[in-house]
Amino acid sequence: MALTDTTIRKAKPGAKPVKLVDGNGLFLLLQPAGGRWWRFRYRFGGKEKMLSLGTYPAVGLQDARDRRDEARRLVASGTDPSAKRQTDKDASHKAAANTFEAVSREWYAKQKKSWTDSYSSKVIRRLEADIFPWLGARPIGGITAADLLKHLERIEERGAIETAHRALQTCGAVFRYAIRTGRAENDPSGALKGALTPWRPMPFAAATTPAAAADLLRKIDTSTSRIVTRSALRLAPLLFARPGEIVRMRWEELDLDAGQWRYFVTKTQRTHIAALSAQAVAILRDLQAVTGRKEYVFPGAREPRHHMSGNAILVAARRAGVEKDESTIHGFRHMASTLLNEMGRWNPDAIEAALTHKMPGVRGIYNQAQYLDERKRMMQAWADYLDVLRAGANVVPIKRSA
Repeated sequence: MALTDTTIRKAKPGAKPVKLVDGNGLFLLLQPAGGRWWRFRYRFGGKEKMLSLGTYPAVGLQDARDRRDEARRLVASGTDPSAKRQTDKDASHKAAANTFEAVSREWYAKQKKSWTDSYSSKVIRRLEADIFPWLGARPIGGITAADLLKHLERIEERGAIETAHRALQTCGAVFRYAIRTGRAENDPSGALKGALTPWRPMPFAAATTPAAAADLLRKIDTSTSRIVTRSALRLAPLLFARPGEIVRMRWEELDLDAGQWRYFVTKTQRTHIAALSAQAVAILRDLQAVTGRKEYVFPGAREPRHHMSGNAILVAARRAGVEKDESTIHGFRHMASTLLNEMGRWNPDAIEAALTHKMPGVRGIYNQAQYLDERKRMMQAWADYLDVLRAGANVVPIKRSA
């Protein structure tokens, strides 16, 4: 006799599973713990099989019958319902793993190991804010150049031209990763060359003349920021390291007696030994009394267990009167590169090594000399030169004679 909703509601579980038969292979299995499972029994390939159709009351009586009838049609057409369900499940999982967001996050997880924390955060925030909400759920292999352009133009419309260009670059890297891993056939970002509003990155503002450098150094000396930030600001032109490298400096990386700072450069994936001038060592020894027991040389004001933000040095410079068009912290690297090269006294490769630049091509692979002895002399001469500029002398770099 076919089941009714009333019969099902009134049925009570027993000490053992109770089977309520509806017909044509469909029955409701009452478990002792109270669960009620729809089951469909059928034969396929000469074997008896069982297919779960859901639980009651989430799946009502009529829904269960409809699912049974669909399964019976599959059996009649020569398809095993259980096998088809597994195939559909596998296809669903594959589709979920091949969405733009899934592939992007997989690519990001591999790439971020070689990135700084600040850069990796920018990349994933850009994707999460500007790309995933619209393209994240789409199969990556089905996204066209027109699809991508539509959402990049959405970014442009709010005036974020640079962000649109950077988003295009990131998406291109994701598509190329998808091609390499067999999830896409082409990179639609390649067809969008010239499609966005033109944008060029602005060069870092820098003091690249002796007079400009002298004015900059005197402003730095007026800083009233806390000692940790002020020390980082004073060290920045002496070391001309990247701001993120300075704030991540650890005491264990320093050998003040030898005048060395040994750290790993994520940009080049190499360990670098920076030569420290006497002036830089003096600043660090003074700071050691304040933060020497902590991991980081420049701990954060609110989170002493972490390093301070790289932007903190820039904020201190602005408070000291260094204008936006006068210099950035990264601009100290341009200042040092320009003035040291103009001196004509130093091997250009030694200057590049001090800047932790990676030489291009084959030369960069084989020429890994650190030029440490020359850099030690150069860094001390550089610090002495900055002292002279700061004092107000009218000094120009001494060039090598012809």
